[in-house]
Amino acid sequence: MKIQLSLDRVSIPEALKICSETADMVDIIEVGTSLIKDFGNASIEAIAKAYPHKTILADSKTIDEGAYEFCSAYGAGADILTVMGAASITTIAACYQVAQEQNKDIMIDLLEITGEKLQQLKQFQNAIFCLHLPADKAGAGLEEMIHDNLKQMQGVRRLAVAGGISLQTIGLIARSGFEIAVIGGAITKADDRKVAAQKFRFALKEG
Repeated sequence: MKIQLSLDRVSIPEALKICSETADMVDIIEVGTSLIKDFGNASIEAIAKAYPHKTILADSKTIDEGAYEFCSAYGAGADILTVMGAASITTIAACYQVAQEQNKDIMIDLLEITGEKLQQLKQFQNAIFCLHLPADKAGAGLEEMIHDNLKQMQGVRRLAVAGGISLQTIGLIARSGFEIAVIGGAITKADDRKVAAQKFRFALKEG
């Protein structure tokens, strides 16, 4: 399983500092939504330039203007982009087509998605589907969300999970067959971010 480090609510220099302390322990560096909103594609460009051998995910949370936003962010250096599952199927299809054409990845954020919409989304077979516990829930209910949704995810090849992941829940996530665990504050807000990232890496090895 891959560890995705989420960088949010910081400046670009602070994001780069966090990466310098943790990049060796993570597989994917996420340029968070707040970074993109605050600094635009410059945030993607800065991190992609500093870490050319890392996979860079830009959490654009695209909801409209799909082809434009995806072309723009891929051009800035992103390898994976996110589109909201709540977007129209037309928008998601446009994002998916750009991703396929550019040989890049697309992640569909399933935040508050109904079972009916999920079935529609399964047509995008190469996408990464991300179960997402809202940040405002502060990690409460993560295990329940995973248990409640895994059965509905049958037929989906690539799964990610985000939202309040801790050392106590990383084992469950690994055993449940997720490809990616998106970890934010448990690393970025730790007193020693390098040690925190190492603990997650070692927990996966032990699991």
